[in-house]
Amino acid sequence: MPPSAAARVYDRIKRDILDGQRPGGTFVTEGEIAEATGVSRTPVREALLRLEVEGLVRLYPKKGALVVPVTAEAAHDVLEARLVIEEWAAGAMWPRRHEVLTLLDPLLAAMAEARRAGDVTAFVEHDRHFHEVIVAAAGNSVLAHTYQALRDRQLTIVATQLRMSDARLDEALSGHRQLLDLLRSGTKAAYVRLTRTHVQGAIARLRGSR
Repeated sequence: MPPSAAARVYDRIKRDILDGQRPGGTFVTEGEIAEATGVSRTPVREALLRLEVEGLVRLYPKKGALVVPVTAEAAHDVLEARLVIEEWAAGAMWPRRHEVLTLLDPLLAAMAEARRAGDVTAFVEHDRHFHEVIVAAAGNSVLAHTYQALRDRQLTIVATQLRMSDARLDEALSGHRQLLDLLRSGTKAAYVRLTRTHVQGAIARLRGSR
């Protein structure tokens, strides 16, 4: 069954927000979105309500919606929460590492291809899926759901940082290769340690950008 009009609009707006096409502080109207997506205002309204529940927009009745900016403090809180979940997941999924590798190898290849093509949006999306696979493999559905919401908020910042720096893209790609190398032939302790370092690097970059 194809997705509903509201679901299509939701996916479109959310993608635009997360990849930086609609940055924090941007105001959009129902009419503008309806015209851009070729649907009536009713599914647009439904999509915006869903995005408001997720904290991505703030609605203004009969006017439109404001894309909620992510403050530096909020971003730091998100990254610290991400650190807790990813470090735990790295250890919890270790017994399933060989199974997980079969899922991560194609994602790393897709990241490398996106880097060659200069497609930052695709790169960020594959990066997100890479880490979601690891967290999901740890086997806690509540934490996996929480993690997805955390990544939504972080991506609004990460996409902007990556667009500004080719070196940052190369660094991210190298870091993911190192994680896979440890999954293949490293120890659990080394893998957990690198996972912690991987997220701490994002926290350090955020502090440096203030």
